[in-house]
Amino acid sequence: MASSEDTPPAPQNFIIPKKEIHTVPDMGKWKRSQAYADYIGFILTLNEGVKGKKLTFEYRVSEAIEKLVALLNTLDRWIDETPPVDQPSRFGNKAYRTWYAKLDEEAENLVATVVPTHLAAAVPEVAVYLKESVGNSTRIDYGTGHEAAFAAFLCCLCKIGVLRVDDQIAIVFTVFNRYLEVMRKLQKTYRMEPAGSQGVWGLDDFQFLPFIWGSSQLIDHPYLEPRHFVDEKAVNENHKDYMFLECILFITEMKTGPFAEHSNQLWNISAVPSWSKVNQGLIRMYKAECLEKFPVIQHFKFGSLLPIHPVTSC
Repeated sequence: MASSEDTPPAPQNFIIPKKEIHTVPDMGKWKRSQAYADYIGFILTLNEGVKGKKLTFEYRVSEAIEKLVALLNTLDRWIDETPPVDQPSRFGNKAYRTWYAKLDEEAENLVATVVPTHLAAAVPEVAVYLKESVGNSTRIDYGTGHEAAFAAFLCCLCKIGVLRVDDQIAIVFTVFNRYLEVMRKLQKTYRMEPAGSQGVWGLDDFQFLPFIWGSSQLIDHPYLEPRHFVDEKAVNENHKDYMFLECILFITEMKTGPFAEHSNQLWNISAVPSWSKVNQGLIRMYKAECLEKFPVIQHFKFGSLLPIHPVTSC
């Protein structure tokens, strides 16, 4: 992340990101890449930044953060303007394709509202990650690979200096939280399918990062322990302060039946004694179940900001 005192980076040649992981053996290239190191570094920096803090904690909201929220508000408004159509199948409402086509067309203009004019050359590269972050318009599905594209979008904005070190908390609590709200609305409105869902054996049908950052928020909490997130009363009373509990609330709204049956992995996690252990375990699980899985990473795109070349030591 660029710090406030940084001099502007030297001009660079921005490129349109493209897929580089075409076969399972290519996964080695990804794990050794600068993109992987920067992506996981970004996730862990934010994890540290939100540790022990409530969503209602007072933090700085910069102009760039406000512009990103305005961008997400536009996506939300387009959902209202694109109601689901009547169709025989319950899932994958085709109106999603109309909504997506609008984003596809407008993505660069939207990103240009966030990026200052002297960095305009970066817009086409950064906009690709925004377009990749809202689901797949062919399959009308959404999963952790799309979520990763949004984190990559934010990481790129840090790399070009639009977002700064002191934006860390707002990146998670304001921007990513608003993104989650819009994604939940998309998932509900268009009945999107979970991409590559592992059913009851996955952590969640759609998201992963809010469980990581949300468990970090709860580290050293005076009374909320992991066992409390399966307690309806504790969730209802605290979900506005904690991302993790907000995720649990959404799951219970969307799924019926006993929690242990529809969300077995989370049920098991509720038996872990401390939030720091939950947090460490989720980071390990994220690497293994998302970042090291070919079906997820084959869709990831690499450019000049998140390059495929091996890590270069500074």
